[in-house]
Amino acid sequence: MTETTFIAVADGSDDPPAPIKGVGRLLGWIIPANFGIFLIWGSVPGILLPQQLTVMNASDKVANFTIVATIGAFAAMIAQPAAGQISDRTRSRFGRRAPWIVLGALAGGLSLVGLAFANTLVGVAIAWTLVQITYNFAQGPLSAVLPDRVPLARRGTFAALSGIGLMVGALGGQIIGSLFFNSIAAGYVVFAVFALAMLVLFVVFNPDYSSTNMRNESFSFGDFLRTFWVNPVKHPDFFWAFSGRLLLYTGYFGVTGFQLFILTDYLHVAKPQDVIPLLGIISIVGTIVATVVSGPLSDKIGRRKPFVFGSSIVMAAALVLPWVWPTFTSWMIMTLVMGLGFGMFQAVDTALMSQVLPSAKSFAKDLGVVNIAATLPQTLAPGIAGAIVLGFGYGALFPIGIALSILGAFCVWFIKASK
Repeated sequence: MTETTFIAVADGSDDPPAPIKGVGRLLGWIIPANFGIFLIWGSVPGILLPQQLTVMNASDKVANFTIVATIGAFAAMIAQPAAGQISDRTRSRFGRRAPWIVLGALAGGLSLVGLAFANTLVGVAIAWTLVQITYNFAQGPLSAVLPDRVPLARRGTFAALSGIGLMVGALGGQIIGSLFFNSIAAGYVVFAVFALAMLVLFVVFNPDYSSTNMRNESFSFGDFLRTFWVNPVKHPDFFWAFSGRLLLYTGYFGVTGFQLFILTDYLHVAKPQDVIPLLGIISIVGTIVATVVSGPLSDKIGRRKPFVFGSSIVMAAALVLPWVWPTFTSWMIMTLVMGLGFGMFQAVDTALMSQVLPSAKSFAKDLGVVNIAATLPQTLAPGIAGAIVLGFGYGALFPIGIALSILGAFCVWFIKASK
């Protein structure tokens, strides 16, 4: 099957044409590529952005962070499907994805520099919104590499490696971000340069087929707007996969994304910047162990669902600890166990998602919609958590996170395209 034919007739359950430089190179380079982007998602909304707002106005830090996080989340929700729609229709000798990966990384870096110099709530909100939009224009096309180029038999392994880059970036961002706790602007610049370098190298070392001969259907703005509605009747597997990821991610990031304020205001840790690196290392260990084992094992046995169910049970059990035993020790134990559960989930969920995509013509757009379920919780969950804390206190975060994790796994039960 040629690349052009594949785009015209295939869906997510079909094997794509072999990558130009081989699958092995893709497997290696997806780790630093995801690491570059998710280092930003781990450091900025979790550490640097709330600290920036605390320095600006400590008395209103929770409310201001809730406002900024919510605005940015809605921007991300629109940006990634839009980026996917554009990249699906892009004709260039470098393929459909490469131009947007590079341009998104470059524009994202400039937006981070703008955030570094913002000194008002309005300025921070605008700059953070631009960061969300631009980096999603890189992340959306990058996520489409999986169904575009990876054969079905290797998708669990690819998803595991992708998950390692994602989670080590998100958790490593907490560690590295804490090093810039008192020099926020410098941190923004460092993360911007690093992400640009990693994504450019990914594109250079993993060339794609030319898309200059691809035929595009006429664009319909109405059809694009309808992509935000996942039809449970027409595409039930797609709907359940989206819903499951949205719920489980929200449960996870609703707690971990609010870590800085939980440490200071709920667990009364005097210097959170001193313990966040330790927590990041603990979480990385749990995540990597679970990811490395779960992804290849799911390929070997040909099943994804048991790993999702298991991950939700592990994550729910972890969240019980700081709820009933609010100490820093319980938080450390929770961090390790949550890392194991989320690593198990992340290792197989991406492979499962790739199997429910309706058409190769719109892989990036459809993944953009699916990835709303991943990116939206990471950016919106801190805002939701802020509202919960303002209304009910920190203790209410944990039972809500438990319920969301269990409901997320329950949705996966109804997916028929995967066992």
